[in-house]
Amino acid sequence: MLILGIDPGTAITGYGLVEAEGNRLIPVEYGALRTKAGDDTAARLSDLHRHLCALLKAARPDVVAVEQLFFNTNVTTALAVGQARGVILLAAAQAGIEVVEYTPLQVKQTVTGNGRARKEQVGFMVKALLGLNTVPRPDDVSDALAIAICHAHMGPFLRRTVQAAKAR
Repeated sequence: MLILGIDPGTAITGYGLVEAEGNRLIPVEYGALRTKAGDDTAARLSDLHRHLCALLKAARPDVVAVEQLFFNTNVTTALAVGQARGVILLAAAQAGIEVVEYTPLQVKQTVTGNGRARKEQVGFMVKALLGLNTVPRPDDVSDALAIAICHAHMGPFLRRTVQAAKAR
């Protein structure tokens, strides 16, 4: 299964494409989609959409795993992340690709065993779990790979839960 993990942001959106073969996780591609700081919000979101559509077309993932928006003390940041998430959900829907969402706590718990893990711990575990030589940078890229890893571990459980609920 090809999983595209995405850490949403207006300035930087991290992405990580991971292939899950049983218990084996293979990093396929990862990086960051960046928008121009001087552009207005609409232009940045349009650029993000264009980049995402191209990435989805090239990567052809089976599923897109996205970090859920959490309440942030900085309202401006939360709004910007929410707008980027909307663009991500739209691009995936237009491509006909299933979207799943995980909270930061779920991602950290799955990848590190600690739902309150620091960025450094998440990066270290991403490096270890994917057999990488270095921690992917910026943090948005490590976070995106962590989201993909989370789905690789949680996805089968979620499918069984959904199937059991439908059977009732």
